[in-house]
Amino acid sequence: MNGANHRMDGVSTYPFAIFQPGWEQAGLPTGHRGDTVVGNDVWLGYGAIILPGRHIGHGAVVGAGSVVTRDVPPYAIVGGNPARCIRQRYPEAVVLRLLALAWWDWPIEKISRNVALLAAGDIDALERA
Repeated sequence: MNGANHRMDGVSTYPFAIFQPGWEQAGLPTGHRGDTVVGNDVWLGYGAIILPGRHIGHGAVVGAGSVVTRDVPPYAIVGGNPARCIRQRYPEAVVLRLLALAWWDWPIEKISRNVALLAAGDIDALERA
């Protein structure tokens, strides 16, 4: 997703420079805040809003209706408006193991063979798979 945003310092908040051919030549800054990046195995609750330029780490959970205004670390559970960290899903040592495992990059055949382990959460067994 692109990170465009609306300017608040002009008479109009319309993003002229990005929607009409030729208007980009007016030299208006677009307010680009960087790409919004959502990691693998992320659960975004219903109605969650992710502001432009935010990064959601692998395995994170964003509660329904939350407004994410800051980056979310891997395997964090966040919620609220603005979203705040409620807790980590796992201790830091386990998070590092899961990030190294990167099961989402496995071939689909390997994922299919290990669905039960992925659902059960046996990290030791997954590392041996």
